[in-house]
Amino acid sequence: MMNEENGSSSSSSSSLVSDDGGDIENLDLLDGRRRTCSQPLLSKRKNTTSQIAIVGSNLCSIESLDYEMFENEIFRQDWRSAKKVQVFQYVVLKWAFALLIGIVTGLVGFFNNIAVENIAGFKLLLTTALMSDKKYYKAFAAYAAINVALAAAAAALCAFIAPAAAGSGIPEVKAYLNGVDAHSILAPSTLFVKIFGSILGVSAGFVVGKEGPMVHTGACIASFLGQGGSRKYHLTWSWLRYFKNDCDRRDLITCGAAAGVAAAFRAPVGGVLFALEEAASWWRSALLWRTFFTTAVVAIVLRGFIQYCTTGNCGLFGEGGLIMYDVSAAGATYSGPDILAVLFLGTVGGFLGSIYNYFVNKVIRTYSIIHEKGAAPKILLVITIALLTSCLSYGLPWFAECQPCPTDESVSCPTVGKSGNYKSFNCPSGYYNDLASLFLNTNDDAIRNLFSTSTKKEFHISSLFIFFASIYCLGIITYGIAIPSGLFIPVILAGACYGRLVGRLFESISTLDTGLFALLGAASFLGGTMRMTVSLCIILLELTNDLLLLPLVMLVLLISKTVADNFNKGIYDQIVKIKGLPYLEAHAEPYMRQLVTADVATGPLVTFSGIEKVGRILDALRTTGHNGFPVIDEPPFSDAPELCGLVLRSHLLILLKGKVFSRERVVCEEEILGRFAAFNFAKAGSGKGIKVEDLDIEEQEMDMYVDLHPITNASPYTVVETMSLAKAAILFRQLGLRHLCLVPKSQGRPPIVGILTRHDFMPEHILGLYPHIKAHKS
Repeated sequence: MMNEENGSSSSSSSSLVSDDGGDIENLDLLDGRRRTCSQPLLSKRKNTTSQIAIVGSNLCSIESLDYEMFENEIFRQDWRSAKKVQVFQYVVLKWAFALLIGIVTGLVGFFNNIAVENIAGFKLLLTTALMSDKKYYKAFAAYAAINVALAAAAAALCAFIAPAAAGSGIPEVKAYLNGVDAHSILAPSTLFVKIFGSILGVSAGFVVGKEGPMVHTGACIASFLGQGGSRKYHLTWSWLRYFKNDCDRRDLITCGAAAGVAAAFRAPVGGVLFALEEAASWWRSALLWRTFFTTAVVAIVLRGFIQYCTTGNCGLFGEGGLIMYDVSAAGATYSGPDILAVLFLGTVGGFLGSIYNYFVNKVIRTYSIIHEKGAAPKILLVITIALLTSCLSYGLPWFAECQPCPTDESVSCPTVGKSGNYKSFNCPSGYYNDLASLFLNTNDDAIRNLFSTSTKKEFHISSLFIFFASIYCLGIITYGIAIPSGLFIPVILAGACYGRLVGRLFESISTLDTGLFALLGAASFLGGTMRMTVSLCIILLELTNDLLLLPLVMLVLLISKTVADNFNKGIYDQIVKIKGLPYLEAHAEPYMRQLVTADVATGPLVTFSGIEKVGRILDALRTTGHNGFPVIDEPPFSDAPELCGLVLRSHLLILLKGKVFSRERVVCEEEILGRFAAFNFAKAGSGKGIKVEDLDIEEQEMDMYVDLHPITNASPYTVVETMSLAKAAILFRQLGLRHLCLVPKSQGRPPIVGILTRHDFMPEHILGLYPHIKAHKS
């Protein structure tokens, strides 16, 4: 019920959260699980006015982004006064940004590759040199010490500078593009740690990849450019003011995420499709063109530098060009028995992928408890995993039998001084250790060895099984530690080994090359863990340069995804939930059809008059964390109470700081329009906005009035309170809203009865209010 004295009514619980955002690392822990932002504090809904402010309310510090076009009088005036040259400048800058994002992301991707290849290459060459002199203990000591040092450095960067840089970063980027305003995930410090932490972590020999971090890196680069640099680091440019809004930043970050995939996999088309299928929640044709242009620029930059490196000026880096794992030399002809083998590969791959997701979920929840204890336990955990990885990588090859080198004279066996398929390790001349060829290599080179064609007997079945079991388990326990770590490479590595193992088992009935089986195994694992299809298919084809295998890759991806979907969700969806990010799914849950919007709206609702007292506004800003306030016009400014619109907290703070006050309750629109421009209300960079504490309101000003009409969004999205919650949820997501106003169905009631935000659509919030609905979920 509307309280006539203070104008409160039932409202969105999420209106009680802060706009500043909060560190993801600081979310509450309940029994080792991160409480999601939408989890209600009480499980039963109360009907009394005194209790309604508590029930279902949510104190999470993560809010939504303002993707909605905010149509107030100041912005309308800005649009009307815009000249053609300004419009042209805006369009040119959008394409210039796409170019810059592509160039910078391409350079960072190249730098990552060259750094990892040379740091890891130095480590492996030193180990090999010591082993060739029969100094086996010194070789292990050097190998383990370098790994631990690199791992500790990566962990220290994450623990002390940017905790948000730990992990893949893809779930965070995905949540941001969904409208989640999580603090620091795209900050300049996160970008710095993501780049150098990823290099150190991958070079340390962990079973992690740099692909996920590259997606996060591309998004951080785009965000850094889009917010006009960073005032904190004295890197700002006034001509970037056009993009100081969430809508344009969203488009730039989408381009950055696509560029990150293109730089990591050297797959420009795959990058566009990844952004479309997995990362972005909103898409349009204009964004498709710009994203495609960005990834094309990345490909050109990488090609140019790789071409330069083939001259030998980049140390150990430079082999392979844009095609990382070329398998086109193998004939991709297949028959009925081959299809049966592929069906088996996809089915088992989907099952193993779902198990992988299950254990990764448990491990991350366990590690989150350790991470809450501070920086030292984080670093100690990383060092422990680094030592375990080093012991397995160096120790397990001792159990493998030496294999005689192939008789083919074109093959260098054993491989000395460079990456290759044939590592001598402890073997005599003319022999190689197949397990060492996989373990004592970079992850990229190990995948290249597994994808190698016309080498059916190169790896013994027992070696493949040992390597698969080790990588599968190490990948699970490594993800979640405090270093930047991607999931693509561990999954591809385990999948390629699994596929090659299946190829050896089916060699009596199948004519497919074992290298192609490795590719299909990688596809099955990717489909089973990440649940993507189109983008993964194109990325794999661009990686391997084998278009003839397209039908089989499509088939195995579809099968593995279908099988895995019966057990759990994709790995990125699970991580989003673990981190407590209020992500809105593209579909409404079935139980939402049983409820209407008014059923999940809780209170209290704070409203303002069109011309309001400064003291009342300041009191509301200080005592609540609301981000949106309905503005209601009442007589004599209107014939009857009517909804004027919605005003944002950030805009109120700017208006109050400008002190355009009047002693009488009169309209001051002209004065406000003359004092402020749209640029004054542009969104500041992360953490740079005005806070209530920054206001200097004197005592005599508290009883003065301020006109809110010029900054009020006069056309907020409204729905009737009896609309189905499922319908409202789809509308909310598709339009990219932050606030959805509820209006009464009948006359004679207040013009607005509540506000919904994304937290009100979260399952934890809804099922907390109505726990009995769980039994009817279908």
